[in-house]
Amino acid sequence: MARPEKIRLGDLLVQQGVITAEQLGHALEEQKKSGRKLGRVLVEAGYASEEGIARALARQLGAEYVDLRQFQPRLDLVKLLPEAQARRYRALPLDEKNGLLRIGMADPTDLAAFDEIARITRRNLDLAVVAEGQLLPLLDRVYRRTEEINSLARDLTEEMGEIPVEFGALLGIAPGAEDAPVVRLLQTVFEEAQKTHASDIHIEPQEKSLVIRFRIDGVLHVQTEADLKIAQAVVLRLKLMSGLDISEKRLPQDGRFNIKIRGANVDVRISTMPTQYGESVVMRLLAQNTGLLSLDRLMMPPKVLARFRHAIHRPSGIVLVTGPTGSGKTTTLYAALNELNTPEKKIITVEDPVEYRLPGLNQVQIQEKIDLTFARVLRSALRQDPDIILVGEMRDQETAEIGMRAAMTGHLVLSTLHTNDALSTPVRLLDMGVPRYMVALSIQLVLAQRLVRVICPNCREPYLPEPHEREWLKYELGTAGDEHRYFKGRGCAHCANTGYAGRQAVYEFLEMTNALVEAANRGDPNEFMQLGRQQMAGNTLRRDAVRLVLEGRTTIEEAMRVATQLEE
Repeated sequence: MARPEKIRLGDLLVQQGVITAEQLGHALEEQKKSGRKLGRVLVEAGYASEEGIARALARQLGAEYVDLRQFQPRLDLVKLLPEAQARRYRALPLDEKNGLLRIGMADPTDLAAFDEIARITRRNLDLAVVAEGQLLPLLDRVYRRTEEINSLARDLTEEMGEIPVEFGALLGIAPGAEDAPVVRLLQTVFEEAQKTHASDIHIEPQEKSLVIRFRIDGVLHVQTEADLKIAQAVVLRLKLMSGLDISEKRLPQDGRFNIKIRGANVDVRISTMPTQYGESVVMRLLAQNTGLLSLDRLMMPPKVLARFRHAIHRPSGIVLVTGPTGSGKTTTLYAALNELNTPEKKIITVEDPVEYRLPGLNQVQIQEKIDLTFARVLRSALRQDPDIILVGEMRDQETAEIGMRAAMTGHLVLSTLHTNDALSTPVRLLDMGVPRYMVALSIQLVLAQRLVRVICPNCREPYLPEPHEREWLKYELGTAGDEHRYFKGRGCAHCANTGYAGRQAVYEFLEMTNALVEAANRGDPNEFMQLGRQQMAGNTLRRDAVRLVLEGRTTIEEAMRVATQLEE
């Protein structure tokens, strides 16, 4: 494919029947007012799709249209075009054939961009057309900033040399402090964490290096390794940002701060802990502008959704969501609040931290340092005439008892608890010292959940299970397991070669039926557990994970991981 020609997009789309002449006229008028590109105006007006425009351009130019959702670019060739130019020209090197570098462009009529890409890459180019909406997310994935982070870490190492860290130089009050290598390093780390949808950043001093890892979809990935001598400067800066005691290095500390990353406000919870080679830091990232999910979009099985929805619409009682840290409990509860939030109801939340902002709610942030505890706030909340109360976590006996009493006196209480499954939750409350009658009479429903990774749709392919996976399937499904096809992701640029993209929850629930209430009141744990297992037969977390395997949404490996967690 030679150098592209200059064409008039509007006339082309009318000729090919993608839009009408009347629609083009409206779009041109809007373009004059707004100054935006014609293609963007057409898409936003609903006259054409990005893919339709890209395919029309490809036909006119005699070029190939590449669907980036089904394409894996060669990462060694991607490096030929720097990220800044790739974003500026809306282009990406795809592959190499017959001595020509095939370049995907969202605007193949930009002749100056085509010539500049040829100059930068020093290659003869072959043009392909791609849709901009598919290109931009792919740019985020393929242009990882690992090299830039490594470079900034090296700059910081060179600047420090053998000289001890000057506390004052890192306070951010000196002229040009915002350009200091430690500040630029942390800024780049935060930006990369947000771009890769990391939930946590781990900064860990080892014997000979400082390791920075991201937790993405529940799994830790090494982002970079730097010289150990920069660890003190990095930790010091983070302590200053979160208001922690910079002179205290012997004891763990917890704090929080708020930063803006690429236009989004992010709450950061920070925890420091002294280790053998220095202070380890873990930061949890909580994006304030994360859109709330509705219950219908949580992808609960129909039976689970129906019973959960029935429980939260009751006027009183307590609904508990259980699971380990990071299993999506708060997301589920806020999806419920989103549905319950009407002008007729007063809703108070007591949380640490407040992870979502929802208009119409009265949200209280716990402050342990000033004795603003769950129990204290909960007592005050009950005097505020609430209809619904969300307690972030049942951490202790006092908080649990106050919540239970509220549920027994006409309030709907939603809360979380750290237990392994739904069935063990009432037993856990009894172990905490909550009176048996409170547990029996106040709990309406316990929902347990876990998150499993979902197979990347761009590299999903069938495969034959390994022998140990076949044995596990045989245990779960019997001979019926041989009748199904199984899938996994081979790894691609869209999923950072992990084979997974995103996560989905699996669920189980326990309803406090009359039989279970009577068993709980009699104080016979064996009878209670037996009746609970009978109620939940075939509707456990394990079976829900197997369901996703059979539907081709996750792998046998992920389902086995959930099963292993439940056995611990």
